[in-house]
Amino acid sequence: MASQQLLSVLSLLLLLSLAFTFANAVKEATYEEPEEQKVDVVVEGVVYCQACNRIGTWSLTGAKPIPSANVSVICKDHKDRVNFFKVFATDENGYFYGQLEGFKMDHYILDHPLHSCGVHLVSSPLPHCNKPSNVNYGINGSPFRYENKRLFGKNYEAVVYAAGPLAFRPDQCY
Repeated sequence: MASQQLLSVLSLLLLLSLAFTFANAVKEATYEEPEEQKVDVVVEGVVYCQACNRIGTWSLTGAKPIPSANVSVICKDHKDRVNFFKVFATDENGYFYGQLEGFKMDHYILDHPLHSCGVHLVSSPLPHCNKPSNVNYGINGSPFRYENKRLFGKNYEAVVYAAGPLAFRPDQCY
């Protein structure tokens, strides 16, 4: 009788272990890891050639967009070390859209793009308008502005910041 009870207990334990194994296999087969949503940091702005009669001011009245101008994005960490640098070119309307791919924040608050990044004027293809001006801090680094703009896609999100507008100025005005 004792051997029959022992056999029953062993059979029950074997059935339970098979049931758990089957349940885990079904769970692994149906459960998919959710794909991690990628959040990118993006900066946009426009580069102009400032009108001669506005030099020395921050006015962009009469300014014309500069196609193929270059700007750089420089981000520094909370210890004032450069942790991101990339150059972006403007399109035919003087507009730049810079995706900060690879930008990392070691410290969430102190290394935030609003505090740690700036856009700098690099070069203008126009020989008559290639002197950087400090309009909106284009020489020192135009800070990012958050304007509540986001782009969404499947497993993608981009937080878009604005900088500038920035301007080069003519070397000589007549």
